[in-house]
Amino acid sequence: MKIFKFGGASVKNAEGVRNLYKVLRKTNHKNTIIVVSAMGKTTNSLEKLVDLYFKKNEKLYEHLAEIENFHQIIVTNLFDSELSLVHTLIKNIIKELKEVLKTNKSADYSFVYDQVVPFGEILSTTIIHNFLISNQIESVWLDARICIKTDSYYRNSNLNWNLTIEKINSQIKPGNTYITQGFIGSDLNNFTTTLGREGSDYSASIFAYAVNACDVTIWKDVPGVLNADPRYFSETTLLHHVSYREAIELAFYGASVIHPKTLQPLQRKEIPLYVKSFLNPMENGTSIAKGKLLVPSIPCFILKPNQTLLKLSSLDFSFIIEENISDIFKLLHLHQMRVELIQNSAISFSVCISNKYDRLNELVIKLQSKFKVEITNNVNLYTIRHFDQNAIDKIKKNGKKILLEQRTQHTVQFIAD
Repeated sequence: MKIFKFGGASVKNAEGVRNLYKVLRKTNHKNTIIVVSAMGKTTNSLEKLVDLYFKKNEKLYEHLAEIENFHQIIVTNLFDSELSLVHTLIKNIIKELKEVLKTNKSADYSFVYDQVVPFGEILSTTIIHNFLISNQIESVWLDARICIKTDSYYRNSNLNWNLTIEKINSQIKPGNTYITQGFIGSDLNNFTTTLGREGSDYSASIFAYAVNACDVTIWKDVPGVLNADPRYFSETTLLHHVSYREAIELAFYGASVIHPKTLQPLQRKEIPLYVKSFLNPMENGTSIAKGKLLVPSIPCFILKPNQTLLKLSSLDFSFIIEENISDIFKLLHLHQMRVELIQNSAISFSVCISNKYDRLNELVIKLQSKFKVEITNNVNLYTIRHFDQNAIDKIKKNGKKILLEQRTQHTVQFIAD
């Protein structure tokens, strides 16, 4: 089998769904598992819905109506009849979401997030599945929550590999075309869980590993893996080949094309990953497999904006040693802070973190009981893999104030305000 993954940008409107259909026609869709994200910016809209819910904002259901209307417009543009069965299916899914909001008794933000936000993937796959059926592509709609089994660490759940492989293989029959959801799974109590933001790529690799797929293709709005994100860098170059090892390094440092967890399962079974343009599906794109680190061999630039830099120093000028560092990391883990970079001296410890779960204030209160804490918000973390002096000058030339710099043999990182 082969695995296709289509992200939100590829199915952001009716034309995107039609283009997905064209890609399947050109590339032979049989014996394929198609993993799909929520449409366009639906995940962002559903995240806003969760915020409105917890703030008890009176615009909650008005916002939900906008989400429904967005999908109903796509349905109207895709299907001939306004009385289409798909309109009713969308209404029923939204009705189910309303019921979740009305009956929820949990005050746990992450739990509620995972019960609400995955409706984006349920909506998108319902529309796409029915569109393919109406255009003579027989497909099976598969609920990923049956297949992807995780623990209960909501918003960034950990996979139960053995149970997941068992569940996937009980559902998949060779020769069929399956439409399923990225990003989502369920725990042992059958509550919906998510694999982390942008986790649909990871979903694709999980399915690939479970069914021993021949390859995985991630369809993007870029021609493949670029050496820099075009949203932040004006000059970019297509990488024709990237080794598993190098791709994992790039993902670890935050390259936005590939999810950090996607590559390990593929590497273990040497399943090649292709990143291609859904606008030009017959072009080669980028292959990620065994072989040379990079083709061509050039510096790669990664930017992570909106980070937080914490500088901790001992209150009594004593050394910050192993015991202190252990305590710091325990607190970072407890408060769900992703560590992006660390640097320490005899009496200070600097750490760049991503405040994804908005728990910085809680963390700082705990840290201040043992350390003097300096906070710099909204910093930018730049990473250059395979750097040279020209690449470094490119980052520094705009007069950015460098707050911290760190180098290894192949990588240089800067924190700039």
